[in-house]
Amino acid sequence: MRAQTSQPVHEIIATRRSPRSLDPAAPFTDEDLVAALEAARWAPSAFNGQPWRFFVGRNGDSTFSATLSTLAPFNQSWAKNASVLITVAAKTTKDDGTIHADYQYDCGLAVSQLVFEVHNRGFVAHQMTGFERAASSTILEMDADLIPIVVVAIGKQDVPEKLEGPAAERELAPRVRRPLSEIVVKGLPL
Repeated sequence: MRAQTSQPVHEIIATRRSPRSLDPAAPFTDEDLVAALEAARWAPSAFNGQPWRFFVGRNGDSTFSATLSTLAPFNQSWAKNASVLITVAAKTTKDDGTIHADYQYDCGLAVSQLVFEVHNRGFVAHQMTGFERAASSTILEMDADLIPIVVVAIGKQDVPEKLEGPAAERELAPRVRRPLSEIVVKGLPL
């Protein structure tokens, strides 16, 4: 479903969605996975710090199962069908040991580029903050200087009828955003 934008935007932006109905049999190849991670690697970052770290699990492996176990029950109910689950963590200090105040912003840019590359390859990505961060750190054996930020489910979109209840309702809901007049505080030329 294409977004109803106020001005024409790139097709990937207009058609990108975060669906929950995923086809568990659809392969996400090594080439696709590496390309998505490479897109994330080239995201802008403050002082070129690149604080993002990726913990990648493919459906059926132990990292996928561990990651799935950290998700909120609602997210587990549909994310189990993803081809890949990626936990994105961040290094909260710079290489010199000082606080990296912008690590979340930088990770958001990296995830955004990953999402666009996934979509460009005909797949979808759904980002989740509904997960247990402390459990994620422990189960994925993260270094002490890392903090989990988000989990991204990647897969091939499936039919919404495979979902039930609130998940199905959200899947079929129209894609909406606040109008520019509400989010641009100053300088809107229209």
